[in-house]
Amino acid sequence: MSPVQTGTILSHSTAGSASAAAVRVMAVLLAVALTAASAQVTMPVPFTDVPFALTPLMVILSGAVLGSRLGFVALLSYLAAGIAGLPVFAPSVALPPGALRLLGGTGGYLMAYPLAAFVTGWLAERGWDRRYLTSLAAMLAGLAVIYAGGAAWRTGLLGSFDLAIVTGVLPFIVPDLLKAALAALILPQAWKLMKTPHPS
Repeated sequence: MSPVQTGTILSHSTAGSASAAAVRVMAVLLAVALTAASAQVTMPVPFTDVPFALTPLMVILSGAVLGSRLGFVALLSYLAAGIAGLPVFAPSVALPPGALRLLGGTGGYLMAYPLAAFVTGWLAERGWDRRYLTSLAAMLAGLAVIYAGGAAWRTGLLGSFDLAIVTGVLPFIVPDLLKAALAALILPQAWKLMKTPHPS
């Protein structure tokens, strides 16, 4: 049985390149931009101030592609941009803007993003993103970190764990599982494309 290769798509695609450092910086900036863009695809959900957004999909994908450290840096940079007042968070009339967003009802999810990217990236670095089932497990692990952060924060704000689950977890399980399933499908296919020889 051959040993599982380690590393991420980014680390393999830039290995031995003289411009590897510049490419990695650009990849982090692109991850920040795509996360900000995904946050704009949002929809209000009845009975809760937590909107449906595509952001968790980009968080776990960023971690898987960039790896644990760069994924963490990318999502920390995303939060820093939002704290600085840039319009990178999901638009909302119910939630506060800028730095105050971290103190609102979705603050726990946001603060969990860097850790979620780190966990997904750590698993990807160990080859979990090469096959669909392990890739799905890595995505679900990252998603679980986001849920844990959001639920813990909302429990503190609302004073009720049950209410935090009802308003911050249950309405999003099915769409977020679909996001994870989609993200898990992308990574193994990307690896196959990288291994396919180009015609001369």
